[in-house]
Amino acid sequence: MINSLKHTIQLIHFHPILLIFILISFLTGSFTELVIIFSIVLLHELGHYIAAASFKWRVSAIVLWIFGGVMKTDEHGSRPIREEAIVILAGPSVQVLIFGLLYGASSFGMVPDYYYELILYYNAIILLFNLLPIWPLDGGKLVFLLLTSVLSFKKAYYITIIASLTICAGIILIQLLFLPFTLSSFLIWLFLIHENWQEWKYRFYVFMRFLLKRYEGGNFVSAIQPIYASPQDSFLEVLARFHREKKHTIYIEYPNKERISVEDNECLAFYFNEKPYRKTIGEAFTGY
Repeated sequence: MINSLKHTIQLIHFHPILLIFILISFLTGSFTELVIIFSIVLLHELGHYIAAASFKWRVSAIVLWIFGGVMKTDEHGSRPIREEAIVILAGPSVQVLIFGLLYGASSFGMVPDYYYELILYYNAIILLFNLLPIWPLDGGKLVFLLLTSVLSFKKAYYITIIASLTICAGIILIQLLFLPFTLSSFLIWLFLIHENWQEWKYRFYVFMRFLLKRYEGGNFVSAIQPIYASPQDSFLEVLARFHREKKHTIYIEYPNKERISVEDNECLAFYFNEKPYRKTIGEAFTGY
């Protein structure tokens, strides 16, 4: 028990933006609010962690920042969508539990009205904020999961990041033009833009990591979906059509109506071992 608690504490890291908000709280005399926000965020992330640990996920870090955090894992598209949804929803579920406990404690007069209203307010704000459809918030991750259930992994990921950048930029524009300017709010949206821009910069790496995890095996399969390819298609064009939880048979259709089939694991093995970066899929499997 003690070793488990020690391991959990070692996983917790503070993002630099949180340190900025700590400084702002000291300068503005709002340290009580910061403690409440930090406590809610910590409990939220522990909810994710407990759910992930119950599924034996490999968690490398829990990074805390104001109004949210990120649990970093070594599970990249290889777990069932349903399982990942449970882990994502575990964080908001803890905050729903906080509402219940807060109401019960208040009913027995255990929480002063001032703190009751403060905790209630920030818990609601953090919950609603984290459910926004913006990556890497919980709402953005749920949108990504929904998209991966109908689209290829690569397309779903690209759409999620582009949509997140667009929403954040739109919110900043609305704040600058129509709403009173607040530094804390501006920093939060700027931070989310930075996070999504970093994700966009490393989008190819994320895609390759998904393919590599799939190649290494152990991925969950819920359905079979064929992929029909032209022999002129590049390897990456075909791999970009791979879905989560789908077993693919790639049918390469030649002009003379001859057709050969290649299993997805054979295609991945060829790509990572032979490195056919300049070959089309037709050239790679000619005479297969």
